[in-house]
Formats: sequence, structure tokens, C-alpha cells
Amino acid sequence: MNPDLRLFRTFVYSLLNRGRPYPAILILRGTAFCTGNGVLQGYYLIYCAEYPDGWYTDIRFSLGVFLFILGMGINIHSDYILRQLRKPGEISYRIPQGGLFTYVSGANFLGEIIEWIGYALATWSLPALAFAFFSLCFLGLRAFHHHRFYLKMFEDYPKSRKALIPFIF
Repeated sequence: MNPDLRLFRTFVYSLLNRGRPYPAILILRGTAFCTGNGVLQGYYLIYCAEYPDGWYTDIRFSLGVFLFILGMGINIHSDYILRQLRKPGEISYRIPQGGLFTYVSGANFLGEIIEWIGYALATWSLPALAFAFFSLCFLGLRAFHHHRFYLKMFEDYPKSRKALIPFIF
């Protein structure tokens, strides 16, 4: 995982977020996981990966970088929308609107999944593929639970909105 993004997700995002306090143990677990994953990804790229001279012009690398940047943009924009839902001190739930939230309940999760699929494609590595797969499994399940929560919580929640993949799931 990109160290700058890991720092953003671990420290900066949590300070920007409004709402209920977050348990410290979950922050510590997340930090430990991200550190371990970062070490694994970095170790592989530094000591194990061998790329041909033309790798930076390979379609896998180009498409992977494109998907990573696209996913990051979706993720950052979706997080911005979520942060704007509450005014300072407010803890009530609201329906996210705009961006990919028009189509899915877990737009932020979809963006992160796209990021890591792009990273796996660009690096063409087994550790990155494993991380992308587990991100899909974990975040996909979270998107499903968020979607179900929104449907139960709000009578006026858009029925056409899917959990994670627009128009499909």
C-alpha cells in the first residue's frame, strides 16, 4: 500500500471524520494490518519482482495505473461526500447523495477495491493480487451490510441503488 495513502487512511481521515468516537483497538489493529501489508508489498517489489525493460509501456501497467488513480479519485470524492453528511457535533445518519452514491451504497468501498485491483494489475504480483482479492471480500461484505442498514434505517432510501456494483449488486 502506498505509504502516503496508508498515513492518510490511518491518521488524517480519522481526524476529518465527524460522528461517534472510534475504538482505539480498531485503530491499532488497522495500523498493524496496514504496516504488515506495506512491508509485504514493499519487500516483494524491492527484492522479488523483476520487470522487463518495457514494463512501463505494457498495457497491464498502464491500465493498472489508470485504475489505481480512478479508484483513488472515487474513494477520496466518496469520503468527502460522507464527511459532509454531518455538521460538527451531529451524530445522526443521513443518506449519502451524489457521485457514485447515486448508484451504490458503498461508493467509497468500490473506489478502494478499484484502487487495489489497479495496483495488482500494475505490479503484476501475487501479494498485490491477494490484497486486492481480500479487499474485495472484506469491503464487499461491508458494502452489503451498509446497504442493508440503509434500507432498514430509511424508508425513502433509493430502491434502485445497489450495494457495490452499479446496476448489478
